[in-house]
Amino acid sequence: MLKGFFDIDFRLDDLTKNGDPLVRLNECVNWELFRDELEVIREKERKSAAGRKPFDAVMMFKVLVLQSLYNLSDDAMEYQIRDRLSFMRFLGLTLGDRVPDAKTIWLFREELGKSGLVKRLFKRFDRYLWEHGFTARKGQIVDASIVSVPIQRNSREENARIKKGEVPQDWSEAKRRQKDIHARWSARNHKHAFGYKNHISIDAKHKLIREYAVTDAAVHDSRVFGCLLDETNTSRDVWADSAYRSEENLTELESRGYRAHLQRNGYRHRKLTGWETQGNRTRSRIRCRIEHVFGIQAQLAGTLILRTVGWIRAEVKIGLRNLAYNIHRLGTCMPATG
Repeated sequence: MLKGFFDIDFRLDDLTKNGDPLVRLNECVNWELFRDELEVIREKERKSAAGRKPFDAVMMFKVLVLQSLYNLSDDAMEYQIRDRLSFMRFLGLTLGDRVPDAKTIWLFREELGKSGLVKRLFKRFDRYLWEHGFTARKGQIVDASIVSVPIQRNSREENARIKKGEVPQDWSEAKRRQKDIHARWSARNHKHAFGYKNHISIDAKHKLIREYAVTDAAVHDSRVFGCLLDETNTSRDVWADSAYRSEENLTELESRGYRAHLQRNGYRHRKLTGWETQGNRTRSRIRCRIEHVFGIQAQLAGTLILRTVGWIRAEVKIGLRNLAYNIHRLGTCMPATG
């Protein structure tokens, strides 16, 4: 069969007609809004004009967004960019262009972490949402999810030292680089997990993440409750599950002018009354919307298992996933222009 000059264009048109979601993201997001923050990385990297020109910072950031949406490793990301026309089009690449390799992707993400830029990028996009009419409305919902990391095979003595914030002296530098000493165990509903927690607050109207915090998995949800509250929300209503219900949190909500809608929990010798059970059902109709956020993240990328080691890298990966969710969510909320 003879090859046509416009075969790739025809194939891309077919992808668009079949609902390529990445086309929608490029339509909804002005990626240049991130350039000022991202150029900080380029200023650090570029010490002279010699050598090969680095990849565009905005394009590399879009690579990380793709990686977060589909939960791909650096090696898998490099392969998918080379293999998938939809990824190349999203990144503005052609078949003849250079493709960032796994090491380049890793280095760029490392620079994001060292520069502390992920939170700033998240806040910049939140301003973009406000500028386009997606204000935080109808109250906020708070919850957390576990982000797992590979289980560490340490001795009891080593774990005891790690919990004290110490590093075992007999560990070599190579072994230290492979050990995540910041992740912790968590037990909930008779299930155990090892890793970190992604604490988020969404607005009840648009289900967009407005605030987030990253902790190790052992930190109780209620300990970061106050810092997640979004003062810009047009409503003072706050929903959360029973893990957040404490006298301290209720007092804080009242002192800050919020209306608490926190689930109640029964105990062995004190079951919920009919009135309390009905109140839980009423509140859950709103509170369950935050489960949709975690569900969409899992639907897009599957269970997030961090392939990195250490606190800073975990914070970068989780922050990027929250930002990528908001970008994806904007694509579903914004009216089509065509």
